[in-house]
Amino acid sequence: MLNWEKQLNLIKEGVSEIIEEEELIEKLKRGKPLRIKAGFDPTAPDLHLGHTVLLQKLRQFQQLGHEVYFVIGDFTAMIGDPTGRSETRPPLSREEILENAKTYEHQVFKILDPEKTNVVFNSSWLSTLGTEGVIRLAGKYTVARMLERDDFSKRFKEGNPIYIHEFIYPLLQGYDSVFLKADVELGGTDQKFNLLVGRDLQRAYGQEPQVCITLPLLVGLDGVRKMSKSYGNYVGITEEPEIMFGKIMSISDELMWDYYLLLTDYSREEIESFKRDMHPMEAKKKLAYTIVERFHGKEKAERALEFFVKTFSEKEFPQDAPVIELPQGYRKRAYELLFELGLEPSKNSARRVIEGGGFRVNGRKIEDPFQEIEVLQELKIQLGKKRFYRLVPKKE
Repeated sequence: MLNWEKQLNLIKEGVSEIIEEEELIEKLKRGKPLRIKAGFDPTAPDLHLGHTVLLQKLRQFQQLGHEVYFVIGDFTAMIGDPTGRSETRPPLSREEILENAKTYEHQVFKILDPEKTNVVFNSSWLSTLGTEGVIRLAGKYTVARMLERDDFSKRFKEGNPIYIHEFIYPLLQGYDSVFLKADVELGGTDQKFNLLVGRDLQRAYGQEPQVCITLPLLVGLDGVRKMSKSYGNYVGITEEPEIMFGKIMSISDELMWDYYLLLTDYSREEIESFKRDMHPMEAKKKLAYTIVERFHGKEKAERALEFFVKTFSEKEFPQDAPVIELPQGYRKRAYELLFELGLEPSKNSARRVIEGGGFRVNGRKIEDPFQEIEVLQELKIQLGKKRFYRLVPKKE
């Protein structure tokens, strides 16, 4: 392992806050592998680039010789993290959570080293707490402390309901740290309260408190809010290379540099040289290529770049657009078509795209979401400015 000073300098790169840095130094000086924890609730089926900010820091800890615990919050997801919410989250079924969790298990290894990663499900210890255990856990924290949290405080002052199970969420996340005896927990800046609860609970259980490290939230494609599936401003790490490339090319020139810093391995010095020496369009292509290559490989990154250049520089419908085969005579309303083919995450989002003028069939704009689309011959469809598909009837 590197000496503690070199480790500290690497760990501090790109982080927002370390609570407390002196405690981290003391842990590193011991020269033993630390237990590093980060939790992810499987509330949606795919990880997106926002999640990878934490994953890259976890990978760095792996490279420094520490022990990483990737916690899949299959139990806590049934409650729903109240962080940043102005209202209670709708509950997910156990089946939905387990299905989402399967994809997380697979996707996380696009960044983390599978041989150095402990993938654990917090239901394995939280579900055994029982009523008595939950009551004992709740007895270690006060309502006053909970109401210090910004989102709870705001909802309380505005008269919006706060349900008791929402208070339990940060306690359960904190208990994850107790059970795992975490030395360090990582989270976004919006997770600071939850991470601090973990420190408090570890003290209450007679453990040395974890160090909390927060990282910046990745701003989504809209350039305003954090990247989130619920906002529709995300780039999924399993999305088709061409779609991923096109989405990244849609971000602002200013936001591009944050993406370079948070999503790539380029140093600050290298990024500054790109700012100074490269045209913004070329720098953005380099960024998109780098990210697509990470998740899909060099060959598909090359094809995605070629696809983008042909489509947006030469203004032509791409000949290599993804082909979707459908039964001869397949007939659906436009919004149902987009949802059932998986091109939009929900029927409501499909309707919004269509009503907003973002759907074309053979070059013709379709604005009525209820208009029926029938696949009798090849149809060239376009979603927004960057997504192209060929719908092809299967040969009998």
